Formats: sequence, C-alpha cells, structure tokens
Amino acid sequence: MAFGGVLPTSTKHRNASWSLRRVLRSREKVLICIAGLIFLIVCIGPIFFLPDLRGGLNNRVDNVFKVYKQMQKVGPELILPAPPLLDKSEDGAPAFVRGIHNNLEDDLHHGDRARLRERMENDDDLKNLRVIEKPLILSQTSTASSKVALMGQMDESVRLEEVVDSKPVPRNSGDGPVVQGGMDTDPVARQHRDKVKEMMLHAWHGYKSYAWGKNELRPISKRGHTAGIFGRQDMGASIIDALDTLYIMGLMDEYTEARAWVQEHLDFNELRSEMSVFETNIRFVGGLLSIFALTGDPLYRDRAVHVARKLLPAFSTATGIPYAIVNVANGVAKNYAWASGGSSILSEFGTLHLEFSYLTDVSGDPVFKEKVVHIRDFINKLEKPGGLYPNYLNPKTGKWGQHHSSLGALGDSFYEYLIKSWVQSGGTDTLARDMYTQAIAVVTSRMLQKSKSGLTYLAESKFDRLEHKMDHLACFTAGMYAMGSKTIQSPVSQQHMTIATELGNTCHESYVRTNTGLGPESFRFSEGMEARALKSSEKYYILRPEVLEGWFYLWRYTKQQKYRDWAWDMVQSLEKHCRVEGGFSGIQNVY
Repeated sequence: MAFGGVLPTSTKHRNASWSLRRVLRSREKVLICIAGLIFLIVCIGPIFFLPDLRGGLNNRVDNVFKVYKQMQKVGPELILPAPPLLDKSEDGAPAFVRGIHNNLEDDLHHGDRARLRERMENDDDLKNLRVIEKPLILSQTSTASSKVALMGQMDESVRLEEVVDSKPVPRNSGDGPVVQGGMDTDPVARQHRDKVKEMMLHAWHGYKSYAWGKNELRPISKRGHTAGIFGRQDMGASIIDALDTLYIMGLMDEYTEARAWVQEHLDFNELRSEMSVFETNIRFVGGLLSIFALTGDPLYRDRAVHVARKLLPAFSTATGIPYAIVNVANGVAKNYAWASGGSSILSEFGTLHLEFSYLTDVSGDPVFKEKVVHIRDFINKLEKPGGLYPNYLNPKTGKWGQHHSSLGALGDSFYEYLIKSWVQSGGTDTLARDMYTQAIAVVTSRMLQKSKSGLTYLAESKFDRLEHKMDHLACFTAGMYAMGSKTIQSPVSQQHMTIATELGNTCHESYVRTNTGLGPESFRFSEGMEARALKSSEKYYILRPEVLEGWFYLWRYTKQQKYRDWAWDMVQSLEKHCRVEGGFSGIQNVY
C-alpha cells in the first residue's frame, strides 16, 4: 500500500518535468527563428530595399574613371573636338564627314569655334588648364567594369552642357526653299491660311495656360496629361512636337518661348520610368531634328542626340530588333505582352530609320545609323509569308508572329519610311527602294480592293484571309503611292498615281458620309455598306492627320484645287465640332 501511495505521486512530478521541457524547447525554437530572421533582414535586406546601392558606387567610380580616361586622350581638343573623318579627299587630305546640312557655304559652328579659340588665346587660365587633374579613383572590381561595358550605351551620368547663347539661331536661307513668308497669290488661300494659324494659336495658348511643360493637354477639363508612352513624367512632348509648326507659321514669340523651354528643361537624365521607343523617336527625336533641319540651331541636334542615346539599350536583343519599351533610367527594355506573345511591332521598329539615319549625318556618330541599317538588313533576309510583312516579329527568335498584315495600325509607317528613306538619301538607298517596290507590289496585288460602287481601298490580311476594313491611319497611303510614282520611275508609276488619287477619294468619302464631316477611326466595305464604320468602337475621331496628309501630297503633285477644297472643309468641321475653350478635342461619334 506504501508503494501504492508513493508511485502515483512520483509519476505525476516526472510527467510535469517532461512537459515543462517541451514548452521550453518550443520557446527556444521560436526565439532562434526570430533571431535568425532579424539577422537575415539586417544583413541581406539592403540588397532588396536599397536598390540605389546595388552596384551604384562601383558603377559611378567606373564611370568617373571612363570619363577621365576619355578626357586624357582628348587633350587640347577637349573643348573643340575635331569632326569625324572619312578616309581621304580627292586631293589626298583628310576629308570630314558631311551631313545634309554641310552644303551650306557657312559652317553652322564656324563662328562659335572662332570666338572660342579667340577666348582661349586671350585667357591665361584656359591655356594652363588644358589637362584635367586626375581625380581620386577608388579601387574597382571586375564586376563593375563588366557591367559598365555591357551597359555603356545607357551611360548618361554627365549632365547636359549649358548652351550659353539663349537666342534662337536663324538659318541662313541662301538659295534653299522659302520656309517662312512665302505668300500665295490666291487671296482665298491666304485667308484660309490665316484661319489655320489662328487655330494653332488657340491650341497653343490653351496648352500654355493649362498644361505648360506637361506632355499633353486635356482641353475639356483643362488639365495636363502624361500618358504612359511618355514615361508618366512631364517632358513637354507637345512643345517639342509644335516647334517646327510654330517656326513655319512665323509665330516667333511662341517659338522663342518653346525653344527656351527646351534649353532649360528638356533633360532625359531626370526620367526614372519607361517610355515607348517608337513614340519617343517620332515625337522627341523627330521633332528636334525637324526644327534643326529648318533652323540649323545646334541646340536641337544636341538634344536629339541626348534623347536618342537613351533609346539604344532597347536594341540589345539577340536579333538587333528593338523592344517596344525602355526604362531610360536603367536601360531595361521589354515588349508589350499583348503583341503576339511579346513580339516587336512592325510599324514601331520600322519607324526609326529616317530619324536615326539623319542623326548620324548631322552628328557624325555612326551608332544610330548602324542600328537601323541592321534592322533593315535583317528583315530583308527573312522569308515573308505570301510576300507580305506580318505586323509582329519576335526579337529573340527572329521569327514572325501572327500572320496579320496591314497598312493601318501596327504596319503603316514601316512602308512609309521605306519610300521616304529612298527620297531622304537622294536616290542612293537602293535597298529601301527595292524593299518598297517589292512590298507594295504584293500589297497592290493582294490587299488593294474595289467596292461595288468603285471605291478603292486597302483591306487587311489575316491568316491569308482579307478583312474588308480600312483604318483612318491607312489613308496616308494616298500620299505614299503618289510619292512612289513620282520618285521611282517604273512601268507601274502611272498606275500607282491613279491608285493614289483613288485612295484619296475613298478617304474623302469616309468623311463626307458622316454628319460631322470628320472621318471615323475605321471604315468597312460590305454588301450593304461602304466607307462607313460598323462598330461603335470605330466611330470616334481623335484629331488624326492621315487623311489630310494624303490630300497634301496629292495637291503638291497634281495642283488640283479639289484637294485644297477638301482640306478646307475638314478645317471647318474641326472648328465646328472639335474646338473647345481649352483647345481642340476628339469626338466620340462622327455620325
């Protein structure tokens, strides 16, 4: 009985001890896990939460070292760099690279260089500071050097040089075309032109009042707008886009304030987001180069080079076909997920040649032209399904995506840039000419259609089947066919001019068959309908210029008054239906 009284008591205490030990072990495990987690956060966390530290110091050191080495090589030519050289001139002396503007008798930079040389000769401090003192360089790692070598194209750590002279540089007109001040002998035409100038001023003043420095203006709400294609930051896209128009119209006060904005604020080093390569090229690079071509002002050329260099990382693909989007801060590029499995778009990578080729001509930097020449060489060698260029191309594999071909959205300006590259080169870019003639021959035979009433239109090809729809965007083809017929002499030249006039007429029909006198985004052809939009998503108008562009070329080539009359009708419709207090707005339904 004694044992009976002791054993249960002893067993109870022994079980309580084991239970306590189990509790302590569980708590120890939790504490150890918490300590380990804190250790990981403290030691490894900065890698994820402080992205500026990821190689930033090494990169900056390496960049400083690279800049110093380049300056050391340049020596006395640091301030006055010599222009790039060709092999030899006719007399055996070194020959300078000549761009389109070098045919001017007076070099655009001659006066600036002469004044700078004179200042250097008279300034003792400048004479004694020809070589920059070696900076303090921290130790470098091979990892940092390799990364800089790979990302050298996006190295823009050096700030833009300040332009001392803030006044616009007028272009010496010489014997060139009259850009400003040419008067039409027709008083009605002069009246119409004055009205268009007033409309431009109305739009400009609305933008200046409500969205100055923003990329776009919402004219109804009177608020600035920055779309994702422009990086969601204020980069003055409307200012850049309007520069050449302001200059051509002779609106010099507005032009001068726009130029001042470019000089003081246009700096892509400030961007920290993604931008559309295509839109940045045609709006910013194209806009800057257009006004440079008109004025010869080096500010615009230099800014164009600055912007274009930010786009170069997009070309770092297995094929050299650029991605659609690039982060101009870190050089990371990608394509739209919706574009046929992440493909590049024909009308985007095919709409770089004019700007990049011209940029090399006027800057002497061959990298820009090399990029676009490679694109053209690459796609020229690819097999085209049925002879047509599909709208999508995978930049990794070099294979076409969906077999959808169009001269409207996704394909349009690729064909436009082929014929214009031939013209821009002065008839020397034979590859552009040959690619254009071959492509348009297939387009004409397979996609050009006639309606029952005789309207000529360009259908779309989807997997070898035609969709009888023509985009407003495709109305530029009236001008394209006309330009091709006048600049490429061939047995089909007259036929193409006839096609041009017929396409111009069809696009006019898409306008006059609406209640507003403005054309829809797309229009279709079927048994019971011609040149009219069918779906509600096709009935809007967003101030597109392609129809007017086609008439412009037809007027220039034929001098037929009807094209001017059609354009004036369109202007009146814009004034009536699109003008608002803040500017001009699109409309949801043209019918």
